[in-house]
Amino acid sequence: MTSAPSRHQAVHDAAASGYPTAIADLGGLVRIPSVAFPGFDPADVERSAEAVADLVRGTALFETVEIRRASIPGADEIGKPAVVARRAAKNGRPTILLYAHHDVQPVGDEALWDSPPFQPTVRDGRLYGRGAADDKAGIMVHIGALRALKEALGEDFDLGVALFIEGEEEAGSRSFATFLSENADVLRADVIVVADSGNWDSRTPALTVSLRGNTRFTMRVRTLEHASHSGMFGGAVPDAMMAAVTLLSTLWDADGAVAVDGLTERDVETPEYSEQTLRDEAGLPDGVRPIGRDSILGRIWNKPSITVTGIDAPSVVNASNTLSPEVTVVISARVAPGQDAREAYAAIEAHLRAHAPFGAELEFFDQDFGNPFLVDTTGWAVADARVALEQAYGPAPVDMGVGGSIPFIADLVREFPGAQILVTGVEDPHARAHSPNESLHLDTFRHALLAEALLLEKLDARTLEA
Repeated sequence: MTSAPSRHQAVHDAAASGYPTAIADLGGLVRIPSVAFPGFDPADVERSAEAVADLVRGTALFETVEIRRASIPGADEIGKPAVVARRAAKNGRPTILLYAHHDVQPVGDEALWDSPPFQPTVRDGRLYGRGAADDKAGIMVHIGALRALKEALGEDFDLGVALFIEGEEEAGSRSFATFLSENADVLRADVIVVADSGNWDSRTPALTVSLRGNTRFTMRVRTLEHASHSGMFGGAVPDAMMAAVTLLSTLWDADGAVAVDGLTERDVETPEYSEQTLRDEAGLPDGVRPIGRDSILGRIWNKPSITVTGIDAPSVVNASNTLSPEVTVVISARVAPGQDAREAYAAIEAHLRAHAPFGAELEFFDQDFGNPFLVDTTGWAVADARVALEQAYGPAPVDMGVGGSIPFIADLVREFPGAQILVTGVEDPHARAHSPNESLHLDTFRHALLAEALLLEKLDARTLEA
């Protein structure tokens, strides 16, 4: 058997030599506009799944590689295509499940992009394109690491590997729970790597150990049976826009902190993080001050937030002297670790109903829920991952909270309660995921690929206790 130091070096060298091919393959995936939202061409998501399946088959490591779907609970429709693959463990070795997703966010206003969103473009050490970071880079970290392991150790290594590349994460993972249940035998593992998070910065790796939950819903505000002339009735009749703006303003206090009774906070210390770093990473202009109170990372990682993410109302081009009868808004709330997402939603709905001005009629619908998550960091897989990250990046990894949400992790915990979960990623604070000019820092990608390859090598040498 190859000695441990030479195994390590062989995997290291194979990951380095495989990097150019991984980047080229990533560019091919970025060219596919795989938006899974309603209203976009589903054929592009199908094409993306086929492209991922071809890459997985190309490794020649798996006993099965399939594109599968699952039904959406409560809806007469089927979910988007996901790629699943599996090879069995041998000689008492563990099985690792590698997760990423191949669907992407819509591009938004294409005029805000400096290069075409589905034309991968390298500038200043970054690869620009929708999905370049979130999360097609995660797919290629998995593929690149597996290629490196095979090149270094041969295809007959003992580690079991399952692969799950989802096709609807950005659209809410509506069939995820059903998919897990129906495909549990293919996906069951001792360790799960969710490659859909970020790093402390472009040089320092991180393990994500806490995630906020989320609840998203639509609210309709109605004050009139029909539109009326603003000159004839303005000043006596409340229009829906006035009522909606007045109501929404009650969700925050004067500092911009959430002002809803029943939403909880998590009280833990956070690393140092300056206001200037926030301005740089978030794009906050000098004249605009941050919102909230206490430590900045505490606000992002451990407190709730509420954002109005969409509104249906007369557009500027269609503006007229009319009192609007109704306005519809989409509200997205992030839930602090430790609170159930449905409990948080109930608190927000109760607040809005209690503060509805002028007797405005409120209707709530299209609710989505995702619970927060705290990672158990005591397991051997976390220890192995920390070592691999430091070996790949140089600096030791940071245990990091994330203000965003990965709601399906709760489904993974429920379906595979004995699995150790590692939340990793390839994004850095300047990746601009979900925004125009999304990009991947190429050195971060190189290090992430190497780190996962080294982790796989460590697990291939680990024997599970009987």
